[in-house]
Amino acid sequence: MLEPLFLLATTVAISLSGVMMPGPVTAGAITKGAEDKKAGVKIALGHAIIEFPIIALVAFGLTFIATWSVKATIGVVGGILLIYLGIQLFKPVEEEEKRFPYPSTVVGVVTSGANPYFFIWWATVGGALISRALEYGVLFLVVFAVVHWSCDLAWYSFLSYSSNRTLEYWYKHRRKVFGLCGALMIGFGVWFIVSPFI
Repeated sequence: MLEPLFLLATTVAISLSGVMMPGPVTAGAITKGAEDKKAGVKIALGHAIIEFPIIALVAFGLTFIATWSVKATIGVVGGILLIYLGIQLFKPVEEEEKRFPYPSTVVGVVTSGANPYFFIWWATVGGALISRALEYGVLFLVVFAVVHWSCDLAWYSFLSYSSNRTLEYWYKHRRKVFGLCGALMIGFGVWFIVSPFI
């Protein structure tokens, strides 16, 4: 019982680290949040339209090729990507402020679908998590998907609400948040690389 709970806790930590990585969806949540403090919820729904089918497709593939060598490869590649992304979070990032002339849900769909790193994440880091989730059955995979998406929902909602209230406070403290997430991503990256061999 503890192992599935640990996997869900790991999912939350890695998911939050990934979703906090600056990118087009982050920019969309901040920009639309300046107009509507509930924009994050709508963006998360748009994000889910792209994300849930990807989870299903990756899981469908893994049910046929989930051998140790494939899992080890996904773990190593995903771990390396996590370490790389973790390092990036320690670097200063200048985010352009752009207004998106589309509904928030559409922004969520477009910014997710247009981001190649989003697909790379699910093919590597996310694939490793899905592989482990499938060990506990399809129902657990659904729980995993909902838990992961809840992290998206929470973060994008926070971004839109906070940017609606005050952009100045967000820019003042975001480096501390990114630094913590970077450390988590590097730590889990090492764990992904090592775990298939222990």
